[in-house]
Amino acid sequence: MRTLARILPVAKVLGVGSLVASSLLLALIGASDAQANSIVASVPAVGAVLSAAPNAVSVTAATTLLADGNSLTVTDPSGAQVDDGSLTISDTTAVVGLKPLTATGIYTVSYTMLSATDDPLTGSYTFLYNAPAVVSTQSAAPSPTSTSISIPKKSGGSSAASITVLVFVGLATIVALFLLWYARMIWKQARKARRRRSHDRGTK
Repeated sequence: MRTLARILPVAKVLGVGSLVASSLLLALIGASDAQANSIVASVPAVGAVLSAAPNAVSVTAATTLLADGNSLTVTDPSGAQVDDGSLTISDTTAVVGLKPLTATGIYTVSYTMLSATDDPLTGSYTFLYNAPAVVSTQSAAPSPTSTSISIPKKSGGSSAASITVLVFVGLATIVALFLLWYARMIWKQARKARRRRSHDRGTK
């Protein structure tokens, strides 16, 4: 109305009728409405390339949204829906939560935004998500390890002690044999001496 009040005096000065002025006003209002009925922001942004998975998608319109009737969905490269359906409307912004994204590729955001002053705003846009390489979290099964117990070998000192014992045993055997031989010699000599004495007594 303020614009019309401004245009009408100008139209009269220029000799333009009120009908023309009204037409100009409607054209301006229509242009203003067309500009308002649009998306002004989105997260992720249109055509964004992401390396970290978002946990929600938001779309912001130029006008305040109705509390009911709006729609915001997200599909993965295979066409499966990956939003969790938890749509929240806050003034001019619609937000929907996402399930964990696992596939690399182009994701599509589709929206229908309802405003009390504008026609339904319907459209879609895409963003690219590069999923990180899958890292296996399964721990490797522990492999059995064999424990070897080394038995220490006898030292050289033990071998020398054994040899020393054998030497002593050999020497003891030799001494015993010598004593036996010496005893037999003494016994033989004593026997010969007794025979001689007996022979000498017999000859007398």
